[in-house]
Amino acid sequence: MVAANEIRRQLPSAHRVVLVEKNAQHAFAPSFLWLMTGDREPDQIRRPLAGLLRRGVELVQGEVLGIDPVHRKVRTSAAELGYDQLVIALGADLAPDAIPGLAAASHTFFTLDGATRLRDALRTFAGGRIAVVVSALPYKCPGAPHEGAMLIADYFRRRGMSSQVEIQLFTPESQPMPVAGPQLGEAVRGMLQSKGVGFHPLHKLKAVDPGVREMTFDNGVQCGYDLLVAVPPHRAPKAVVEAGLTNQAGWVPVDPRTLRTSQNGVYAIGDVTAIPIPGRWKPDVSLLLPKAGVFAHAQAEVVAQRIVAEVAGRPCEAEFCGEGYCMLEAGEDLAGFAFGNFFAEPAPNVQLRQIGKAWHLGKVLFEKWWLAPAGFRRSLIGWVVKGGGRVYGIPIKL
Repeated sequence: MVAANEIRRQLPSAHRVVLVEKNAQHAFAPSFLWLMTGDREPDQIRRPLAGLLRRGVELVQGEVLGIDPVHRKVRTSAAELGYDQLVIALGADLAPDAIPGLAAASHTFFTLDGATRLRDALRTFAGGRIAVVVSALPYKCPGAPHEGAMLIADYFRRRGMSSQVEIQLFTPESQPMPVAGPQLGEAVRGMLQSKGVGFHPLHKLKAVDPGVREMTFDNGVQCGYDLLVAVPPHRAPKAVVEAGLTNQAGWVPVDPRTLRTSQNGVYAIGDVTAIPIPGRWKPDVSLLLPKAGVFAHAQAEVVAQRIVAEVAGRPCEAEFCGEGYCMLEAGEDLAGFAFGNFFAEPAPNVQLRQIGKAWHLGKVLFEKWWLAPAGFRRSLIGWVVKGGGRVYGIPIKL
């Protein structure tokens, strides 16, 4: 959506800009956690996609079934389309079926419907152990499991049920958000502890037995639960894999700065990509850029500039810089603010601001701006933070 709007804004109307999307309604994923806790209703965080697009962007509602980079065609459930420039932004599919028993046993806040069902489950939960489980790596939004656990804890605190509910967070990672480094990891661990959330690193989920409500991990540990909230395994969409665009890990490798794929005229942005970043533990070890909306947004703007320049026949120096931020929700209308450069050498340089109500407000303002109709959006700076010599701004609609 960002790429299509920006290309349409810069190119004359003689050039067609077509957006293929299977969902007629666009849902703002960062607000799924607020939907889970009852602080939002579904209609407050979704809009008709057509209303978010600039005039002149053609919307084809249909599912992408195949991509032919050789003949420059995209096959959809609605029509077959030719292209001169292609931006792949198909994201990561959720695959709960990849772990035995997980689909039948778990709730999730990673989809609109899932967050709605989880909200209803929390409302009727009488007490016991709630397990929040990162089932596999990589996954979208590195802070989401920790936010989810803390917001669930706050939800039951508000209901006066803290003594009746135990919340445990399990992850195969060695620490919270390991790509951001040990300092930020310890800070997030402290946030979890302050909310009474137990943290269990190096626990990779192997199987779930819904009948007895028990999880089994690769390290041999077995743990019971009364309510299971899972981050399901992720995988690239079938159409991307069958097009031969993925690597051995199953994601689309791109040039980290330009987002070009190995195929001429094809870019990929967002969660579907595999972008290496400098290793944190050894010089020869590379990690991957986290799958997060803030990076997809920045990548879309870069790709749009490069496509416009190519169409116009002029050079373009726009590059993705690897910088990003997130508001880490902690409950009680509090949030932390993590920001930094993930392309920094010799390792990502990420910092966490002390939690406060201002960061929560910043996320609320961004939500309002994002869901505003395209014709009424204004790129005004509504929240600014200065960190590491750089000013970060969140545009909002006034």
